[in-house]
Amino acid sequence: MVAAKKTNKKSKGTVGIIGLGIMGGAFAKNLTRAGWRVVGYDISAARRREAARAGVEIARDAVGVAAAVPTVLTSLPKPQALIDTVRAIAAAKLPRKLLVEMSTFAISDKEKAARALAKAGHLMLDTPVSGTGSQAINRDLVFYASGDPRHIKRLRPMFQAFGRHVFDVGAFGNGSKIKYVANLLVAINNVASAEAMVLGMKAGLPPQLIFDLITPGAGNSRVFELRAPMMVKGNYKDATMKISVWDKDMRVIGGYARKIRVPTPMFDATKPVYLKAMKSGYGAQDTAAVCAVLEKMAKVKRRKR
Repeated sequence: MVAAKKTNKKSKGTVGIIGLGIMGGAFAKNLTRAGWRVVGYDISAARRREAARAGVEIARDAVGVAAAVPTVLTSLPKPQALIDTVRAIAAAKLPRKLLVEMSTFAISDKEKAARALAKAGHLMLDTPVSGTGSQAINRDLVFYASGDPRHIKRLRPMFQAFGRHVFDVGAFGNGSKIKYVANLLVAINNVASAEAMVLGMKAGLPPQLIFDLITPGAGNSRVFELRAPMMVKGNYKDATMKISVWDKDMRVIGGYARKIRVPTPMFDATKPVYLKAMKSGYGAQDTAAVCAVLEKMAKVKRRKR
């Protein structure tokens, strides 16, 4: 079932990763570099090949990953992918496994997955990640772990091998709740950064000068630092968070806010900009591409280099 080798005696442990995209692929590479044995799978053959080149052992399918490891991390694009993965693992009648779900989904979807796993004797943690693809590459991630505190404590060394901080935020689902708060701010700050860049460019200031002078001042933000360099270049093809995936995250956050009856005027004001970016063909590009949308609206003409 698994195209995997026996555990190397020198490895720090064994972990599986299902979903080797922008985030999951970075998780796998950094854990491998840190001395962990990583068994992974992705439906994309190209992603499997890339992970294999980095030293990841590739299983034949998701069940093959779970069969080879005690702990499985999932980084998946859609809730249905999680449900399909969980059903396959639950049906395989494997010894008890711990699944750490790291995507941004509705809490109800994660609870459904956790119940299916529990019926089969497995456990699940809700552990969303705060950070972009570039931050994942640089191990600059924050993990919001929620669920059984004993397992969170046990996995702390593993999290620290490919991230910056891990927080135990309590009961299952709290990880997703704090991630919604974080991503609401990211959504707003990203569009705000683009708006500020476009204001400066329309005023005749060079994009690089805007970045250089804003970052040391009070108007700076972590999002500005991460996304404004792409806005300076006007190139969004090297995506660290695709707008198409971000659209999914925004629908999850908006739905949760409506469910608990919290007004989100600033968050709601950003939605048309992201939607226009999707309709303008930027779906596969980085979320920083909202700058291109606002540039067009402002009729900004960049100077040729």
